[in-house]
Amino acid sequence: MGGKVVIIHSKSEWDAQVMTNADATYIVDFTATWCGPCRMIGPVFEELSNQFDSVVFLKVDVDEVEQVWKGGQKVDELVGAAKDKLKELVVKYAG
Repeated sequence: MGGKVVIIHSKSEWDAQVMTNADATYIVDFTATWCGPCRMIGPVFEELSNQFDSVVFLKVDVDEVEQVWKGGQKVDELVGAAKDKLKELVVKYAG
């Protein structure tokens, strides 16, 4: 588990990931190619994925897979490109 970012390209890939690791904790980067802050936080997200093996890091392009979060359950959220706050969330849920 963890150690790299899994890029999700479709709803079926999302479902397969979540079904395979139903007990896992996921940190999801909902991103877009046109989003400047998203591009800024991307390398930090990748770096954190290599530091925390107890969580699964997923990256979802919201323009490519817009329906992916419907029906899911969210426990926390971070909006923006605040790398310190992102790390705090990862540490909080890494166990």
